[in-house]
Amino acid sequence: MKISLNWLRDYVAVDAPIDELTRAITFLGFEVENVASTGAPQLEHVVVGEILTRAKHPNADKLSVCTVDVGPAGGVKTIVCGANNCDAGNRVLVALPGAVLPGNFQIKQSKIRGQESQGMMCSPDEIGMGSDHSGLLILDGKPALGLPMNAALPPGDTVFDIEITPNRPDCQSHLGIARELAAWFKLPLVYPQEKFRGTLPEGTPERRELLAGVRVDAPEDCPLYTAHVITGVKIGPSPAWMQERLKAVGLRPINNVVDVGNYVMLETGQPLHAFDAKKLGGSQIVVRRAADGEKITTLDAKERTLNSRMLVIADAQRPVVVAGIMGGENSGVAADTADLVLECAIFKRQSIRWTSRKLALSSDSSYRYERGVDPHSALEAAYRAIDLILETAGGRVVGPVYHVGGDVPWQREIVVTHDYITEKLGFDVPADEMRAAFDSLELTVTREEETEAPARGPAWTVSIPSWRDDLDRPIDLVEEVLRLHGTEKIPATVVQSPGLLADDDPIVAFNRRATDYLVGHDFHECVTYTLRPAREVATWISQAAAAELALANPFVEDQSHLRPTLITGLLESLKLNQSRGVAASRLFETGRIFVEHNGQILECASVAFIMAEPVGERSWLKREAADFYAVKHHVDALAAAAGIEVGRQPVSTIADVASWQTGQSAVVGDVGHGWFARFGLLNLAMLKSLGIEGRVQGGVFAILPEKLTPEGARRRFAEFSLFPAALRDLALVVDRATPASDVQKALAKAARTAAGNAFAVERVSVFDVYEGAGLPEGKKSLAFNLVFRSAERTLTDDEVNAAFQKLQEELVQGSGWQIRK
Repeated sequence: MKISLNWLRDYVAVDAPIDELTRAITFLGFEVENVASTGAPQLEHVVVGEILTRAKHPNADKLSVCTVDVGPAGGVKTIVCGANNCDAGNRVLVALPGAVLPGNFQIKQSKIRGQESQGMMCSPDEIGMGSDHSGLLILDGKPALGLPMNAALPPGDTVFDIEITPNRPDCQSHLGIARELAAWFKLPLVYPQEKFRGTLPEGTPERRELLAGVRVDAPEDCPLYTAHVITGVKIGPSPAWMQERLKAVGLRPINNVVDVGNYVMLETGQPLHAFDAKKLGGSQIVVRRAADGEKITTLDAKERTLNSRMLVIADAQRPVVVAGIMGGENSGVAADTADLVLECAIFKRQSIRWTSRKLALSSDSSYRYERGVDPHSALEAAYRAIDLILETAGGRVVGPVYHVGGDVPWQREIVVTHDYITEKLGFDVPADEMRAAFDSLELTVTREEETEAPARGPAWTVSIPSWRDDLDRPIDLVEEVLRLHGTEKIPATVVQSPGLLADDDPIVAFNRRATDYLVGHDFHECVTYTLRPAREVATWISQAAAAELALANPFVEDQSHLRPTLITGLLESLKLNQSRGVAASRLFETGRIFVEHNGQILECASVAFIMAEPVGERSWLKREAADFYAVKHHVDALAAAAGIEVGRQPVSTIADVASWQTGQSAVVGDVGHGWFARFGLLNLAMLKSLGIEGRVQGGVFAILPEKLTPEGARRRFAEFSLFPAALRDLALVVDRATPASDVQKALAKAARTAAGNAFAVERVSVFDVYEGAGLPEGKKSLAFNLVFRSAERTLTDDEVNAAFQKLQEELVQGSGWQIRK
């Protein structure tokens, strides 16, 4: 935001050097991005002259030969000029021989196309006053001939370009910055004096034909709306002093009424809007939500399509303003406007921010509404604008006056003690200085009490003004004291920073183990945003669960929800890699995710990875792509790092979801039990919609922090047998839908029962799956390899065969499975 020093001095009499002012603004907590000086530079031998005659150059079609009277500075000079506006009678700036203009351009007496020229008449850019080179700078007001340039031109200004932090909307104005500087330099703050105070004199006429009514249909988005009617105005240029101030901060003057609205907004931070009363259809103002598909042509001559979430100011027939952002093309003040309706309103910041982003339409008004405007100072801004309109455009305020909403009173007090501030600062500041800091910032101390021993110093009850909504805790007042005391005065001290050993935190330890494992398997680590867009979140969980993860006040539309998975960020990184030809296609991330469970939001420690097919890879040897079992192997290892043995848990297939491919992905565990894992092929349609090429396998493991163990799953040494194993194969015919893991577990249990205590069943594993000819419809064959072994002796064929026969008999009884011969 640009702040004019000349303008600031209306409210606080600062005369400090520019460097000191810049330093003060910085130490008050605002970044000064640039300091620019306006006005003309100091130039010697550049004076006021008057063109006496103008004649065509005898040797050049586009040049003129002028005689110019420069008064006592040199009398009448002959000057060759190429400007179109070097007409007789104009008073201009003349650079005489010996002058040095910006860019080290030296003026000498010379001949131009054979004609003598004794100086140069100057355009604005030639004397360092902008970039206009279209013609001579014509001086208004007939300044004295021979007067030095810097005496003839208005004095310059210094403009600070300041970055205002989002928590300080009160400083989005000249008054706000002036209040801060007055506190810093211990100077009084002078507020503009308002003549109009909202009360109409007795006998003031009612002009209801100009404004018959105001209705607010969306009070949640517009808690305050005021409207005043002013008749008999005369539209014209605003005063020179107002134009100069607006131009200094980058605004183009338009007319007296529009300029007053901009001036008051930049002065107080409160946006305003003036309607031409005769253009309001039905003499009505209605604050409402737009209809889906409703259109409005804004002041920038672009047609905008609105929707039902957007707030508009409408008349009886159509929307005339996109509320808080920009007016309509056919409702504003024009040269023939005689009667005004002045709007001063408060709009919900979230509504304005959303509409501005959606329409890609921003303005000085929306900038302020998005960050917050003080509702309890709005009327003062309206009264100030009325004063300036009456001063610059004439007219009279008439009835009716409309004031809808805004009845919630403001009251906020914070109790803070001298000891508390000293403790938080880490050094002592005298109580008198603390009290003075509050007073200088208009933080009124309503009560001061002495605290009981052993405490030192008083306790203050501080009343917070409505424009400082950022102050609501005692610690905030500590910051205010420190700002005015000066952060550069903080005494040097030894910094003591006790740290937490990483190994003591189970989450840190788990993340390290998971990272070590995945990096060791050629994965690249990513770090992505914790906040994700609503559409993406709804892809992974239900709409109801997504609503639970929505932020109440998101700053950015595509960062509106807490993430329920790490996979989405990894896919975003993968897409970027593919688009740029980067080979990294095995990615992982550790971090927090948020899961809705029975109406509660649970925060889980999580690790996720993806394994994509290499795209565009050219090699003499085609390597086999990752499959479901490779992913499951990695998930098992990651779960073990958290102390969970996934292999002992039932696995369910995932079906009919938008994120995982049906029949080629699975889930194990449940957040209700403290952990869960999902793994397999990601949904192919989803990948295509994201613009990702090829198939992508992925896995995610998440666990509640309290379920983590510091060391993960401990592996214990089991003594192995020195005797040979006995191997047997068994094929079973089962229903096609039966999971192989269920059959494997049943077979292992039956084998242990059959073997008893005589020997051990070391392993049961699947080595073949068959469907097709020779099997009944809807059936499949699962072939298993069984390993028997004793730790004490070599097993005989008879005892192994007996146990094998027994397990086959027990296995088929009641199961419906058949042994395939």
